[in-house]
Amino acid sequence: MTQLYHSWAYTQRTLYPAKEGALIMFQTFKEWFWMEKFWLPPTIKWSDLEDHDGLVFVKASHLYMTIPYAFILMIIRHFFEKFVATPLANAVGIQKTVQKIKPNTILENFFKHSASKPSHTDIYGLAKKCNLTERQVERWFRSRRNQEKSCRMKKFQESCWRFTFYLMITVAGIVFLYDKPWTYDLWEVWDGYPKQPLLPSQYWYYILEMSFYWSLLFSLGSDIKRKDFLANVIHHLAALSLMSFSWCANYIRSGTLVMIVHDVSDIWLESAKMFSYAGWKNTCNTLFFIFSVVFFISRFIIFPFWILYCTLILPLHYLEPFFSYIFLNLQLMILQGLHLYWGYFILKMLSRCIFTKSIRDVRSDDEEEEEEEEEEEEGTKGKETEYLKNSLGADRHLIPNGQHGR
Repeated sequence: MTQLYHSWAYTQRTLYPAKEGALIMFQTFKEWFWMEKFWLPPTIKWSDLEDHDGLVFVKASHLYMTIPYAFILMIIRHFFEKFVATPLANAVGIQKTVQKIKPNTILENFFKHSASKPSHTDIYGLAKKCNLTERQVERWFRSRRNQEKSCRMKKFQESCWRFTFYLMITVAGIVFLYDKPWTYDLWEVWDGYPKQPLLPSQYWYYILEMSFYWSLLFSLGSDIKRKDFLANVIHHLAALSLMSFSWCANYIRSGTLVMIVHDVSDIWLESAKMFSYAGWKNTCNTLFFIFSVVFFISRFIIFPFWILYCTLILPLHYLEPFFSYIFLNLQLMILQGLHLYWGYFILKMLSRCIFTKSIRDVRSDDEEEEEEEEEEEEGTKGKETEYLKNSLGADRHLIPNGQHGR
């Protein structure tokens, strides 16, 4: 039997040398990637983190489950939006509507085969062909693009799902952490590191959080696309990278603190969006102010002066700086940079709320609000023109060249 195996192995090496070379390269990379000096403090080996005496320690293989769980969450989301979010949207007066536009074969062909956003030259030519004004052509294309976009119902469904998850995971996080000593004494975060056993609550907290971010990443293509689409991709990847790395290097205690600090403000943002789409402006404004306060406290006070202090300063009392310590804090600083990015948008929305008495998501790439504003502007101009005509009355002939508005 042994002779037969060696004969088979020789045949495989002879017939598939490239395959064997790829396997060797993969094995070499794997051994290099999981070198202790990249992940663990000096003198600590992976063997020190093997399960023993009923104690369970983190393993990279645990993270494989986040992918199937992400798809399960997407299935749950589908039924949640259909049977919970949609009836709730209908209850607050949001209906799924499709904007109707006048059919135009020439414009439709151009939209499908040339461009959805024609240039000014194209608009001029299309207006001549269709016997329309340039303004009418612009509005037709804007309305046609909006047909391709998701309606307010879908926005409400997305926010309702995220609100529900953030609420549940925040409550779960509080339940998981309220009796843990490192929640109140940051020195406990590093007590015994890295030989800290994994608790069932920590396992599920991490797995559910990572699965949710995977599901958000997988659904970005079908969700409402906003101006910060790229920042969202970076944020989700950075969050997954941070959680994966902190898991493999056993930074579980500090990782759970990072997650609870972030989740607690997202509840208020998603609830504010829901009421914004429902048209409850006062409730939306109130919730957005609460979100802003919680966001700035959690992301600009607690995170840098509590979390970063815990991960950057306190470990130096226990350990010499090593690779994973540096890499962890580098990722947390990138995350803080994203906080500054979103903080800019929040301040912009707050200023809009203060000076215009309304909040609209400045990240939105939807043109519906823009078109509504233009319609209002046109309506105002129409009323002004009508007023001028009525006021001029019989004296209209006194205005030369028919330029009544000058």
